Amino acid sequence: MAGSGRFKAAATLALAALLSACGGQGARPELPAAGFVGAKQAPSDEYVIGPLDQLSIFVWRNPELTTKVQVRPDGRITTPLINDMPAVGKTPAMLADDLKLALSEFIKDPIVSVIVENFSGTFAQQVRVVGATEKPASLPYRANMSILDAMIAVGGLNEFAAGNRARLVRYDPQTGKQREYKLRLSDLLKSGDTSANVRLEPGDVIIIPQSMF
Repeated sequence: MAGSGRFKAAATLALAALLSACGGQGARPELPAAGFVGAKQAPSDEYVIGPLDQLSIFVWRNPELTTKVQVRPDGRITTPLINDMPAVGKTPAMLADDLKLALSEFIKDPIVSVIVENFSGTFAQQVRVVGATEKPASLPYRANMSILDAMIAVGGLNEFAAGNRARLVRYDPQTGKQREYKLRLSDLLKSGDTSANVRLEPGDVIIIPQSMF
């Protein structure tokens, strides 16, 4: 009987060690903490036009060609004299050059400028927050954006959220693969742990599961 008890105890310890090792191998890394205000507010990469962006197109000395348009879901715009001009994936300067080229068939040496008034951006320039939050959303990325900024924008965690089991999915352009990181949203939002605030990058996806209890 004593030998049987020792065998069961040893088996239990071995199983616990195996589960601990498996859990360690699958653990997600944590991102380094970010300050609530960046020490140096650097600009982000040049903005790329996305579907549903609102654009103001100005053609100098041609008020009849100056207009405001919304980028259609198919990524194109229509302006006076120009039908179905592709806009998504271009910077405002690139789109202005394309419009200038198209309008040069009708007027001499047009001067065109494009201003983005309401931003939606491409998915690669958005931060998406899904799961157990008050209002899941796709947010336009801003320079020096942190996880705290994103959580304020979506109204924080809901009452069922398991904030410390949240994860961040980020595309790694060097490997061409997605990587997952651990987030401690409950520590940040409920306990005020500043070390849980991390910097975001364009294209990040934040997934917040519900608590099982």
